[in-house]
Amino acid sequence: MSSELVYQGGFIKVRKDRVALPDGNESAREYILHPGAVAVLALTPEGELVLERQYRYPAGREFIEIPAGKIDPDEAPELTARRELLEETGYRAGRWTYLGTAHPCIGYSNEKISYYLAQDLMLSERQLDAGEFLEVLTLPLDAAMNMALTGEICDSKSIVGLHWLAAYLGGRMRGVEI
Repeated sequence: MSSELVYQGGFIKVRKDRVALPDGNESAREYILHPGAVAVLALTPEGELVLERQYRYPAGREFIEIPAGKIDPDEAPELTARRELLEETGYRAGRWTYLGTAHPCIGYSNEKISYYLAQDLMLSERQLDAGEFLEVLTLPLDAAMNMALTGEICDSKSIVGLHWLAAYLGGRMRGVEI
């Protein structure tokens, strides 16, 4: 019925729309337009998972999470995954598998996150963005899974990624080699 751009920031936009409901009434819908993101499940040759510990300002605390980042304009998600893994952790991967895409915030955003498994890792040099501060950790996969179950890893992106990784490694989910 109508749509208004309420806010435009560095990488998100906020819209407020008037919509017709199935019962004939009208309602306002506010939502965030997001460029999309990737998340990387990187396994070392020893079978450990590469994780990051970083402070997240909106939540006001540090989190342990899988490497991830937003997709730049005109950038393919698989290229974003390669770029983010190198920038944040210093790892390059010889083998990549696309696991799937999830929509983490369907009630208020169009954000989607594409998940990739990175294997055959080679350590290089990190290339952190300005203002980016994080610690790289490697943990046995079982330990990371347990941290998700106990709440030590509690961001939805990482929990979905760990769940899909376990399903893929267990043969219950297919991926697409890229």
